[in-house]
Amino acid sequence: MTKKNEFCRMPVWYPDFSAFAFMTSFVKLNDDEIAALGEGVTSGPRVKDVIKRMKQPMHFIPGNSFVSVDLVAPTDTERFKHKRGAVHSARSAWKYLALSEKVRQSAQAGDVQYVCMRPFRRMNQTREFRLFVHKRELKAMSQYCLIRHFRRLDSVQGKYWEMAKLFIEEIAWLLPTENIVVDIYFTSESDILLIDFNQWGECKPLMLHSWDQDWDEELGPLMMPPPTKISGDVNVSF
Repeated sequence: MTKKNEFCRMPVWYPDFSAFAFMTSFVKLNDDEIAALGEGVTSGPRVKDVIKRMKQPMHFIPGNSFVSVDLVAPTDTERFKHKRGAVHSARSAWKYLALSEKVRQSAQAGDVQYVCMRPFRRMNQTREFRLFVHKRELKAMSQYCLIRHFRRLDSVQGKYWEMAKLFIEEIAWLLPTENIVVDIYFTSESDILLIDFNQWGECKPLMLHSWDQDWDEELGPLMMPPPTKISGDVNVSF
């Protein structure tokens, strides 16, 4: 297991932050099951026991489940593309983990010990954000989905920023390191759910574009700008 990002593994951080995150269950894998996952084995005798162990916790999850491993989720699969990763059975959950190149590479690198299972929730992309915490203080917040400008964020970004600052103040004493990146989700009930932790300086800075910042300054909320409008006489030649 890579020690550098140990605190980013969900089974490590979840006990301290379960009050702020989705209710999650964990199934530990043995060495042969980890190897099978790394090889992309979707069914058969090597994985029948882990699929059996996954059935019980998934039975108590109402509706569909979202299944990942310690550090990554199968976001590169067709299942995620079409159904945002929602799975109903343990067999299907294992299959899409094994079909994910991200998951296989993580298993091959020795960064997988557990399958992590939580209730599936259809996430509204306008409510997903990445928080940049420096010296246990929130310094910047970036819109996570950068496909376009979302007009509805114009009126709520100030509110979201203040909510995020209060959230980081509340959990600061629990953070495993002074500098950390926190992915969160604002619910429709005006709560914040913790989604993931990331190593400082090693994940995408999103709207910050670069890690080369004066982190003693508060950079605030950063959103995709609206499209540029061009007015007046415009001559275009090819």
